Amino acid sequence: MPELLDERVGFVRRIGLFQATAINMSQMCGIGPFVTIPLMVAAFGGPQAVIGFLAGAVLALADGLIWAELGSSLPGAGGSYVYLRQAFQYRTGKLMPFLFVWTAMLFVPLGMSTGVIGFVQYLGYLWPGMSQGQGDAVGLVVTVSIVVLLWRRVESIAKLTVVLWTVMIASVVLVITAAFTHFSPESAFTYPAHAFELTSSHFWTGFAAGLTIGIYDYLGYNTIAYMGAEIKAPGRTIPRAVICSILGIMTIYLLLQIGTLGVVRWQDMLDPNNPASSSVASAVLEKAWGKGPAEAVTVLILVTAVASVLAGLLGGSRIPYDAARDRVFFRPYGTLHPRHRFPVLGLLTMGLIMAAGFLLGRHTDLATIIQLLTTVMVIVQALAQVAAVTVLRRRQPTLRRPYRMWLYPLPSIVALAGWLVIYGYADRNSPGRHPIEWSLAWVAAGVVAFVLWARYEKEWPFGPKRISEEYLTEGATGAEGAERGDPDTEPV
Repeated sequence: MPELLDERVGFVRRIGLFQATAINMSQMCGIGPFVTIPLMVAAFGGPQAVIGFLAGAVLALADGLIWAELGSSLPGAGGSYVYLRQAFQYRTGKLMPFLFVWTAMLFVPLGMSTGVIGFVQYLGYLWPGMSQGQGDAVGLVVTVSIVVLLWRRVESIAKLTVVLWTVMIASVVLVITAAFTHFSPESAFTYPAHAFELTSSHFWTGFAAGLTIGIYDYLGYNTIAYMGAEIKAPGRTIPRAVICSILGIMTIYLLLQIGTLGVVRWQDMLDPNNPASSSVASAVLEKAWGKGPAEAVTVLILVTAVASVLAGLLGGSRIPYDAARDRVFFRPYGTLHPRHRFPVLGLLTMGLIMAAGFLLGRHTDLATIIQLLTTVMVIVQALAQVAAVTVLRRRQPTLRRPYRMWLYPLPSIVALAGWLVIYGYADRNSPGRHPIEWSLAWVAAGVVAFVLWARYEKEWPFGPKRISEEYLTEGATGAEGAERGDPDTEPV
């Protein structure tokens, strides 16, 4: 009884393709586009802001193909932790996986905190007199409630996520429908002078800012890879879920952006005294269908925000688990709930950091959180994984790869260029916030923590490198291979 054995020692593979895609899409969409459309318009200075969502889609798809190859060939709990551990162990021991877990414990809950900020922002449409303190209290209650919802078995969460995904689809379809039933082409496609002047530094500064916002809106296409040990037939399921969710969300975002610009003047989105600057979807609905329907759909948008945060925290809480089991992180993080089989300490820690990030964002601004989480993520995860694909192809050429990246190495090159643009322009797009300096400081602190940990554990550089190639040695057939989902090896 392989499943009973798994119940005693680790995760169980219970999530199929539809649930995996729903988890990804719920995390990707959520409240993100509803709060960032005005930010995107501000970055570009007009309705040409749709370029930002297109650029974000290109980067997400290129990076998604990297995740697809790594996730299908190394389907373990923790996602990037597993990939970086396998790729970089030959030269730097456990440094890279340690740094990834260190940074992920910050950037994952910060990302989720933006969803809670968006929740409170849209709640203001239903509760116009909400004070700052009341908004803070609501956000903290939402955070605690999400942790409570995740305090259960993964298969019941997967079912709940499908329900929430349905609500998410309903909310975006209603907003898109309202927009296109009252659509004005003149509003959507009348551009300010010099909007597409490619020789202007203003255009490229806006493009870099828009790409950052765009990829933030697409983040979540990798959520299911963090749960690789809980996916049925991961060799097929992970690549398909990643690619399908990116293409589906890209379609939704483009329709939302264009439709919204066809109803609400882009100048109104830039006016802080106009409701469209904080709750643009509600403004679209009110203008198209009236106050009552706008309030009803705003409730669905709030549910969508909860769905996004729940899916993201679900995947993110798995990151420290595998590292702790390998003794690359604090050992208590390697303990699962004895009955429900989820990582207790990872969930609680990220829930606390998410609450702190929410309060920080509420008392600064949303752009601060987006810039900080993006720059921290780029250094240790995004750029490192671009290298990891090539390193693994050279170091482990016999590794079973149920999916191999299309057009390799072109997607890696595109992803590398996109992430470097985002990182290079981070400080320029956020004067006074210095996200690059903060991200480097956090990584430097992680290096110090690694040195102290390595000295205590007598790991490299204070001990021998411990090379582990378990994904090469595990059988591809029989019961062991079946538990990993390896029989599903046909091309995706």
